Formats: sequence, C-alpha cells, structure tokens
Amino acid sequence: MSQPLSIPPGGGQSPQSGSADSVAEAVSADKGKGAKKSKKTIAGPRRVRLALTRVDPWSVMKASLLLSFAAGIMMIVATAFVWFMLDAMHVFSTIKDLVGTVAGDESNAFKALVAYLELPRALSMATITAVVNMVLMTALATVGAFLYNITATLVGGIHLTLADE
Repeated sequence: MSQPLSIPPGGGQSPQSGSADSVAEAVSADKGKGAKKSKKTIAGPRRVRLALTRVDPWSVMKASLLLSFAAGIMMIVATAFVWFMLDAMHVFSTIKDLVGTVAGDESNAFKALVAYLELPRALSMATITAVVNMVLMTALATVGAFLYNITATLVGGIHLTLADE
C-alpha cells in the first residue's frame, strides 16, 4: 500500500500522488537533499469521550415496534413448527387416546381438549399473544426512553469512551 505524498516545503502543489513520475520525483528529491529517513511513530487508537444525555422517544418507539413485530412473527412461526413436530411424533393422538379412555369419547372434557389441540386454535392463541407482546414491548420501551431522559437530566447521562482501532 503506497503512502500519499506530502506537500513540498516550498508551498507549491505536489504532483498527483500515486503516479510513477511523482513517486520517482519524490524519491530523487529525498536522495538529493541527503535527508535522513524519519521513523514513523504510531500513536495508538484515538479515544473519544462521549455522554449519552438524551434518547429520542419517537425513535425508540419506532425501533421497538419493528423489533417486537419481528419477535411476534418468530413466535407464530415457532408455534407452527412446534405443533407440526408434536403432530409428527403423534403426541396429540396419544393425548386424545388417553383422555378418551379416561373420560370417555362423549364427554365435554374430551371435546374441549380436541378443540384446543387443533392447529388453527394454537396459531390464533400465538397471534393474540404476539399482538399483546408487541403493544406492551413498544409501550414499555417508549416509557423507558422518557424515564431515561428524565434521569439523564438529573445525573448527566451515561459516559462512554469510544476507541478508533
């Protein structure tokens, strides 16, 4: 990787860096002057101290709404996946047989259990739970942003030190 050439001490414009002519001129100028090559010092990572004093509640609400929506979709997909896996392992048919043997095939408990073990019921319950979680997570995150802003005005916020590597 080539290093960019610096502006000459005379104040003139340096030739276009990177071209073969400019590199050759710079090398010959350094040899002609008998200049001693200086060692470059590496200063290390640059550090910046910052203070997080305010969080925009509108931005927090939008981000938490999108994240909770994604979590809700994952919850519905996970519910369908688990239901299909349990159905493939014949867990539901075993439960139906057990309850049918214990309570009888014509009892209300057996009919209620069969209704709860169906896929549409499981997915609708997962969807309702996902919507409630989405509303609650969004509201709590927004309230948390307001509370952080109030606390940050009293305390001064969170102080961070960032390093450039």
